[in-house]
Amino acid sequence: MERVRVTKVRSTIKASKNQKLNMKALGLNKINSSNEFDLTPQIAGIIERVKHLVKVEKI
Repeated sequence: MERVRVTKVRSTIKASKNQKLNMKALGLNKINSSNEFDLTPQIAGIIERVKHLVKVEKI
């Protein structure tokens, strides 16, 4: 399984409610906070919805 590191790089102040909930589901609260995940279809879908707010790196 491929691993990715997701880092929050933009604020969610003007983001929609669903985008804010997706960021919370990823565990990203403050800017520059990061979390590592196995790249499952569910995680890939969440990342796709908030790709303009995060930076994704393969590990």
